[in-house]
Amino acid sequence: MAWIQSIEVSPATARARAVAPCCPAPPAPYNWPAAGVRPRSARPQEVRRMAYESTATSAGAVIDVAEAAFEAEVIDRSYDTPVLVDFWAPWCGPCRALSPVLERLAHEANGQWVLAKVNTDENPGISGAFRITSIPTVIAFVEGEPVNAFMGALPEAKIRAFIDGVVPSEADRLAEAAMASEASDDPAAAESGYRAALALDPAHPAALLGLGRVLFNTHRVHEAVGFLDRVPHGTPEREKAESWAAKARFQSESGVSGGETEARRRVADNPDDMDARLALTAALTAREQYREALEGLLEVMKLDRDAYHDRAHERMLAIFKALGDDHDLTREYRPQLAALLW
Repeated sequence: MAWIQSIEVSPATARARAVAPCCPAPPAPYNWPAAGVRPRSARPQEVRRMAYESTATSAGAVIDVAEAAFEAEVIDRSYDTPVLVDFWAPWCGPCRALSPVLERLAHEANGQWVLAKVNTDENPGISGAFRITSIPTVIAFVEGEPVNAFMGALPEAKIRAFIDGVVPSEADRLAEAAMASEASDDPAAAESGYRAALALDPAHPAALLGLGRVLFNTHRVHEAVGFLDRVPHGTPEREKAESWAAKARFQSESGVSGGETEARRRVADNPDDMDARLALTAALTAREQYREALEGLLEVMKLDRDAYHDRAHERMLAIFKALGDDHDLTREYRPQLAALLW
């Protein structure tokens, strides 16, 4: 089951995946067209939008799906609601143990997700397309793509953990709506939505990042840093949060030191004033004038080999973090920094 093992899973789901005994089924090659299913990248945006609209009000917590209807009932439907596909067969003992649990949980979910049952005996094309080599196998689809899977008749607690890792929580939905408000240039609605998500899940990475971003863009940099620093390590949002936090700290320092105009005046009056030079680089970074800021920091490091040298070094690293490792300026100035250090 190389395909299933390649799926990324959440830590909770990974811990939950203790595979129970399964019934063997004949292996078949992985082939999307065999089941008449296209990958998400091959589905035009307009088709995806129509699928979303057409399934938004469809009813039925548990449905039986045949090959001819798989794309509409699973792929298209999953753009609106997560779909768990249960591959089973009537002769399979573990299938008969798992199916009632899945069906009950689907009804309990009250529309948060749909259970689609595929009889592998009657639909060998779909089974072949997804390399189903043993049953029961359950594959979760979200926005047209398979995102997670498990095999075997797992205990109910582990099935619930699997579902929790697939189905968006209320905090997820609030954060997604807030993101849409932010993209629509409505920072007040975005802030309200992110705060509502954090009230339900104080460690929600996307909500913490989004709120920090909104606060930064509405000039509340001190508060922004507090939320950005709370984004959990090990999440995809952490790197972006560190970048925004670095920008916020530079902007905060720029405000305290009097801003760019005052810093330039001080440097002009006394070129040996290292505090003024550092204040100027902070002001430039706050305005995203990164090249001039980096040049200024290199100059400080050349002029002073003691405390200011170390502070300038740390600030260059902070700018690299804000820009990211792949940014052209990071690639250009990191070797220059290394040359000064050695």
